[in-house]
Parts: sequence; structure tokens; C-alpha cells
Amino acid sequence: MQTIAVLGSGTMGAGIAQVCALRGFDTILYDINDDLVNAGLNRIHESIRKGVQLGKTDPATADSAIARLKTTAQLSDLAPADLVIEAAPEKLELKRDLFRHLDALLAPSALLASNTSSLSVTAIAGATNRPDKVLGLHFFNPPILMALVEVVRGDGTSDETIHTGTEFARALGKTPVVCKDTPAFIVNRVARPFYGESLRLLGEGAADPPTIDKLIKSLGFRMGPFELMDLVGLDVNFAVSQSVYHAFFEDPKYRPHPLQRKMVDAGLLGRKTNRGFYE
Repeated sequence: MQTIAVLGSGTMGAGIAQVCALRGFDTILYDINDDLVNAGLNRIHESIRKGVQLGKTDPATADSAIARLKTTAQLSDLAPADLVIEAAPEKLELKRDLFRHLDALLAPSALLASNTSSLSVTAIAGATNRPDKVLGLHFFNPPILMALVEVVRGDGTSDETIHTGTEFARALGKTPVVCKDTPAFIVNRVARPFYGESLRLLGEGAADPPTIDKLIKSLGFRMGPFELMDLVGLDVNFAVSQSVYHAFFEDPKYRPHPLQRKMVDAGLLGRKTNRGFYE
């Protein structure tokens, strides 16, 4: 496997493409228009330059990675890919439609992976004629720093595909963890109470975000829940919360907090808008 295509040039897609290029893979970054693709490419270049300045990336490695990275706004340009990693918004029908088109475009041997953080890999694979070659590869934000990758087995995913996905994650220097296709998989499932109880404390006026974050970090966490929501994006966090809540048939323990919707509706999305729980 040599050519990797990443579909979506936002924070996650650009980060995944950067990791692939730095690890020696020919990488194609796709989005629906040139402006989005160029924004993603600029984000990658800036991140690589910062890595060189900090001494974390060798200049020759950086130059080679940039040379291996191609961009496109034409879906047909992804045809040579051995693996496509989809990093589109968390909307099931959007992902199913993309996988349907990719299935018709790619070689029969190519693998299709979704970076979904909560949606069913089995449901996404159902839009293709190759469910055995569809898996989840869930990276964490920021992909260049976070070691964990959840390798998600859909109901039809073959052992060979899981093995290939696991070895690919290792080739990126990541730590793969294989999991079943359950709502939100492992990390985001466990994280719902982490966020939910913190939001309830805030809503009840028990403490403010800095206080809650400070206390959580005193237990050994690198970031508090409100810092993490600002980093990930409140819109992304809310979408995952809604997905898990509905997947478990409105189980009250997974119910999103009204404050999440209020902040998303107000456009207070965290770092991406320069204002969330923090400014």
C-alpha cells in the first residue's frame, strides 16, 4: 500500500494527510473546492514548518513530505489510491453517498476507511459493494500528536482488512486498538459522561470551566473537558453527543446538555471561531 487519499481537508483530514506524507506515503488530499483544499494545504505546510523550527521534524523529511503531498478538488483524481480515508462531516447520508461514489471509482482491491467518531461503520459500508474492505480508522485531534487510532470492524469487515488497517496505523507510528462497531466505539463512548457531568456542573452553577478543568487535570488528565471541547470543536462534540444519544434510544445518561446546542447555535465553537468556553 503506497498511495493514500484523504477525503476532507479540515482539521482532521489535513492532520491525517500530514501524518501520511511525513511517514513516506504518496498522499492525495481532496475537498469539494479549491479554496478548502488550499486552506488545508496551508495548514499542513504551517504545521510542518513549525515542526522543523521546533526540531521535531528533519528538514529533509519535511521537504520530502511536501513533495509527496498532492491536492485535488476532483473526486476522480482519487482513483489510484490503495486506501481512502474519509474525514467528512459527521452526517451518515453524506458519508454513505461518498462511499457509494468511491466504490464505483476505486480499484476492487482498494480499502475504504472512515474517520467517523460515532457513526456506524456497518451502515456506511452498506452503501458499497465491498463491505469486507470497509473499516473505521478513527484518529484523534490533533492527528500529528495523538498516538491512538481506533481500528473499527464493521459487521462485514474481513480479517485481512483489519490486519491491513492495523499495520497501516503502526506504519504511521500510531497505536492501533481494534474495536467492534458499537456507537461511538470506545473513547467517545467513555467520554460522554466526562463531558456530560462537567456540563451539568457548569449548568448548575457549581463551578466555572477553569475550575473544573483545573480539578480534572489534577487527576492526571492532560486537558480538562472544557479545554478539550474547545480544541475539538463544540459543533463536533455536540454532533457526537447527539449520535450516541440516539443510537442508545435516548438513554438519559447520554442526553446532550442544552448548553451545547445554545453555544453551537450562537457560533461559539471553540478555537476554530476563537471563542467557546474560553476566548
